[in-house]
Amino acid sequence: MIEQEKLTETATLPKTYDPQAVEDKWYRFWEEGGYFKPRPNPARKPFVISMPPPNVTGVLHLGHVVTATTEDIMIRYHRMLGDETLWVPGEDHAGIATQTVVERLLAKEGTDRHKLGREAFVERIWQWVREYKSRIQNQHRRIGASCDWSRERFTLDAGLSKAVREVFVRLYEEGLIYRGERIINWCPGCMSALSDLEVNHTDTPGKLTYVRYPLKPLAEPAGETEYISVATTRPETILGDTGIAVNPNDPRYKDLIGRLAIVPVVGREIPILADEAVDAAFGTGAVKVTPFHDPVDFEIGQRHHLPQVQVIGFDAKMTAAAGPYAGQDRYEARKNLVTDLEKLGLIVKIEDYTVPLGLCDRSGDPVEPLISKQWFVKMQPLATPALGAVKYGQVKIVPERFTKTYDDWLENIHDWCISRQLWWGHRIPVWYCSNCGTMSVSREDLSTCPHCESTDLHQDEDVLDTWFSSWLWPFSILGWPEITPDVQRYYPNTVMETGYDIIFFWVARMVMAGIHFMGNAPFSTIYLHGLVRDAKGEKMSKSKNNVVDPLIIMDKYGTDALRFTLTTSSTPGNDTKLVEERIIGNRNFANKIWNASRFVLMTTAEIKTGVPAIETLQPRTLADRWILSRLQRLIRSVTHLIDEYQFGEAGRQINEFFWSDYCDWYVEIAKVQMQGDEQAQRTTAGILRAVLDQSMRLLHPFMPFVTEEVWQHLYRTSEPDQAQWPASALIIAPWPQFNEALLNNEAEQQFDLVQQVITRIRDARNQANVEPARRIPVIMAAGEHQAMFATQSPLIEFLARTEPPQLHQTLEQKPEQAMSLLAGSVEVYLPLAGLLDIGKELERLDKEIAQSQQELTRLQSKLANENFVARAKPEVVEKEREKLAAQEERSNKLLARRAELAGMQ
Repeated sequence: MIEQEKLTETATLPKTYDPQAVEDKWYRFWEEGGYFKPRPNPARKPFVISMPPPNVTGVLHLGHVVTATTEDIMIRYHRMLGDETLWVPGEDHAGIATQTVVERLLAKEGTDRHKLGREAFVERIWQWVREYKSRIQNQHRRIGASCDWSRERFTLDAGLSKAVREVFVRLYEEGLIYRGERIINWCPGCMSALSDLEVNHTDTPGKLTYVRYPLKPLAEPAGETEYISVATTRPETILGDTGIAVNPNDPRYKDLIGRLAIVPVVGREIPILADEAVDAAFGTGAVKVTPFHDPVDFEIGQRHHLPQVQVIGFDAKMTAAAGPYAGQDRYEARKNLVTDLEKLGLIVKIEDYTVPLGLCDRSGDPVEPLISKQWFVKMQPLATPALGAVKYGQVKIVPERFTKTYDDWLENIHDWCISRQLWWGHRIPVWYCSNCGTMSVSREDLSTCPHCESTDLHQDEDVLDTWFSSWLWPFSILGWPEITPDVQRYYPNTVMETGYDIIFFWVARMVMAGIHFMGNAPFSTIYLHGLVRDAKGEKMSKSKNNVVDPLIIMDKYGTDALRFTLTTSSTPGNDTKLVEERIIGNRNFANKIWNASRFVLMTTAEIKTGVPAIETLQPRTLADRWILSRLQRLIRSVTHLIDEYQFGEAGRQINEFFWSDYCDWYVEIAKVQMQGDEQAQRTTAGILRAVLDQSMRLLHPFMPFVTEEVWQHLYRTSEPDQAQWPASALIIAPWPQFNEALLNNEAEQQFDLVQQVITRIRDARNQANVEPARRIPVIMAAGEHQAMFATQSPLIEFLARTEPPQLHQTLEQKPEQAMSLLAGSVEVYLPLAGLLDIGKELERLDKEIAQSQQELTRLQSKLANENFVARAKPEVVEKEREKLAAQEERSNKLLARRAELAGMQ
């Protein structure tokens, strides 16, 4: 545990904010103090998140930072609300990805896994995993992830491996897992089946080749040869054709259905058949059917009982069935076959065509669709309940537009190939007996055959797809299949937060598994964030040399700045452009928090009011009432936005309030109010501290490090007796509660008018190039606001650098040689004799008049719209009419002032 004395070495904040001096200190304090563990609260439902486990293939990237930051915001928010929060961290063994990385290392060492043997190779991978698991955990600590490290899980842990075994055996017993020959994605480089996620479909320039197939004559002797033409992007697979299909509704081929065509070169006779899967608009409307080498063709072949001929081997070379092209590489065979077809006069034409080429995510090799004996999960029985969970509101997807993506995938789902020809992963729990030839599926390792008691057994060599362990994540990490206290308390989870790009591959599967094995969906909300792109909006990749290392950014600008940038630069489900200027801006925001807090602590150090609770404050001035009302409006809005997963907008509103309302206005006003009597000083100091306290609480989920440091200093300097603190640390301080009694619309409207006056005077000074130190006279026709402005005159003097304002209700004669300004209905005149350039002032007035006229036109058009007037609420229409009247008054005053000035020229 970090000693409290080390945290209280100085009573005041240092002059500058140094993230490096703050971040590690507070993270160790939180972790060692047990703040990340669930704090039991039987009165409230637990809030639980399962961290999407990063692959142990390397270090974290910006996408992981988005995930960790978003989830940390939710966890810190709910922890402060008083919920019992649990965030379970972990890592994924990432079967093919991790094996590929280690195999590359071995290649550099001049060896390979086959030379090492399975056992030694797996141990080599474990060495890699131990190193990178530690790196990933430490990087999550750098990001500020407040997860419960005592519950950290790895998908190859003993407990999770037990869950995988249980699921495999149970699904097998239920008839939902089977072994069969089906078409799968095959990587010739990895020599393994792949999941859909492991295939990247890339639009690649290619060719569409139109080929003529001779038709078998209807009678002997044959007359002139008839042909049917097809278009293909893969001519080499012609050698494996076992049929030609046309759409049954295509009139062009109605008379050819049932006839036989002859495969060029190999001379195989194949039927012409009708199938509705054929797109009559593609190519010639007739398609070659190669069941062994195309997923759609495989389905057609199944329906029509076509034979399956393999002409491309698992090593991507042509097989003996390819005849004269046997042994050639598939692309070499393509080139040679096309040449031969041209010689035979069977090429109709060749067109440029964009081909959606499937590439292995790891090796980069073109994937080959092949029929292979693999293990599969029947998905349709699992998909139906998962569809219903979203349809009937058990699970909500944020943003809602991704519901269609989820539904489309589940409605068109195919059986899942779960076996991989790898050595790293969960070994398939199936044993084959060489003595009696039976197969045994078992939860426990077998040493003797259950059927004949022979010891001549061998386990299936394959491992399970990585996603087969990941889809169990929300409950396997809690101890299932044992019914542990964690399973009983924390399942189902609350939110699953991840990237939208894996909604089908992982999220939907988790919903299926949760419903099937636990009886209910694994979470009630799916929150999907977008991808992080570079400043130009391009996807980051090593090949483009635009990958940004988050550790470098955190070292340079601080973790809080990176977290806040990623959060406030995006909206749910949309991609984020990472722009360095925004990071710099948020680094400056952290500095602003620091400098303002330091000023408040130093200014109020001698006033022993502590940090008052908001509800105990007794505001004395308009500014006091205004800032407290603005704070309550912010608390209500931010709380609502976080509840609605609008984290970016919540962060932006906190930034606007703290930087503008608090720092630029109230802190400056406090400099005036602190010159008053003792009661004014005590009240102002109390409000400064209370609003700072509440602001740090609101901001803490977004920027945890700087806020904890400031908050601790605030309470140490204001409340030396720690027993008076609301909590031992900001991380568990109660979330601000909305207090309607402090909402004050009148104060906000009045102070808004004061702000307008001060802002316009400041702008006018700048336009006239008045020296900053010089005080200028000001005359105001304040109308009904005269009394209010009388009390606010000291603020105008101080903040706008003016002489005491001359206040009037109205002015019969406008001051000559004066710059005129309008703030709402208030007329402001600055007699700047000798300083006012009438020509420039007329230009400025012309701009204001143009803007006013534009707004007048907009309001008039809106109110002239009968649909708006009829359908809008009466109070909304009335408000628009009030705006129109105010704008007309403003426009008239501006025009009158312009006429006066024009007469002075």
